Amino acid sequence: MKIIKAKDYKDLSRKAANLISAQVIMKPDCVLGLATGSSPVGTYEQLVEWYENGDLDFGDVTSVNLDEYVGLAKEHEQSYYYFMHKHLFDYVNINPERTFLPDGTNLNKEEECARYEEVIRSVGGVDLQLLGLGHNGHIGFNEPGDVFEKGTHCVTLSERTIEANKRFFASADEVPKQAYSMGIRTIMMAKKILVVVSGEDKAEAVKNAFFGPVTPQVPGSILQMHPDVTVVADEAALSKCDLA
Repeated sequence: MKIIKAKDYKDLSRKAANLISAQVIMKPDCVLGLATGSSPVGTYEQLVEWYENGDLDFGDVTSVNLDEYVGLAKEHEQSYYYFMHKHLFDYVNINPERTFLPDGTNLNKEEECARYEEVIRSVGGVDLQLLGLGHNGHIGFNEPGDVFEKGTHCVTLSERTIEANKRFFASADEVPKQAYSMGIRTIMMAKKILVVVSGEDKAEAVKNAFFGPVTPQVPGSILQMHPDVTVVADEAALSKCDLA
């Protein structure tokens, strides 16, 4: 595991975008695994800026997203489909037919999870998977538990995750209680993994996930077992870690 220390969120976003752009340049038809939430927004903004400057071409890129809320239509402003278009897809030349997310409106959970696993398999797997890290150490929507979840599955969100996401909704009652998420096995099959983490409030999660024991109680800790993981974190997020 390689840890890159950034000065602040802006520096973090630029460093993460550099790694993603290098992947696109080296393999123009690569498959990017993409994440949502506040952590990658700056990274996407930087990628859009470089695309607008003519430095990046997404024309042959395929993307698969980590997760989607169950029950939200694509048009809902809090769906992750909406998020991806708002922050990246609408501003670069990626082919909409090669951008994939779980379908939150398919309430047949077993069917949808199997369909999305097949999508990931059919595109040849993920070359570079972008991740954030939750306060409880979750990656995607893989919450702390007794075992590491395997493939794409339906997750019942923890109260802490619902609380963290309620700022995006009118109230906590409106936050979906379930989500489709790539499982740990699916994430770990990516050839490379890039984790972006910012803020002092994530410092304990960073310490537990990347410097503590590997345990399903801290889902992100499994990344210690992957052969090619880069963590880009700012000084605040690394404040509880001994990097000497």
